[in-house]
Amino acid sequence: MFWYHEELERIERKKKRLKHKPGLVFYGSSSFNLWNDIPKLFKEFTPFNVAFGGSTLAACSWFYKKNFKGLAPDAVMIYAGDNDLGDGRHPEEVVLFFRTLLFQIRQDYGNIPVTFVSIKPSPSRWYLEGSIRYTNSNIKKITKEDKNFYFVDIYEAMLDASGKPNNNYFIEDGLHLNKKGYKVWYDIIKNNKASFPLIEMS
Repeated sequence: MFWYHEELERIERKKKRLKHKPGLVFYGSSSFNLWNDIPKLFKEFTPFNVAFGGSTLAACSWFYKKNFKGLAPDAVMIYAGDNDLGDGRHPEEVVLFFRTLLFQIRQDYGNIPVTFVSIKPSPSRWYLEGSIRYTNSNIKKITKEDKNFYFVDIYEAMLDASGKPNNNYFIEDGLHLNKKGYKVWYDIIKNNKASFPLIEMS
């Protein structure tokens, strides 16, 4: 996984500049990494973003110790998984990668709130629709096993009236979100108190 070297070094530099204890750590792939408004939108939760571009859930687990070293978050929010599926991983593998990551977090930080933002549908990966739905469904089931694990479902909100990914929420590559897409995510995350305990941290 040497191709992540530059991104991991960027995170190390970012951690060295950190001047506060992070409350809510964002972790995962470029959908979080490119969400530049996180510090402003979630400022009351002292957020810190250690997501890295191109990452898979497998890579998130592999580099977990390195990326979380020196951090002591009160909560973690994760978005990843579509890159695993795009690389040809079976949904069952992706769920296993997530379970491994969740186990690692539990070992280090105990029963802190951990939230998974569902894998999004996108125009460029619409051929993976069935795999994405299956993966989301099985990760959501973990909420029944772990009472402090939360699942935020953004899937349906990303679709248009015809039931396909809404192009208005994506940049030209049909994979990454634009400001409208991130607005949809923000509204769901901040208003879905039943699925994410932000209110308990404020």
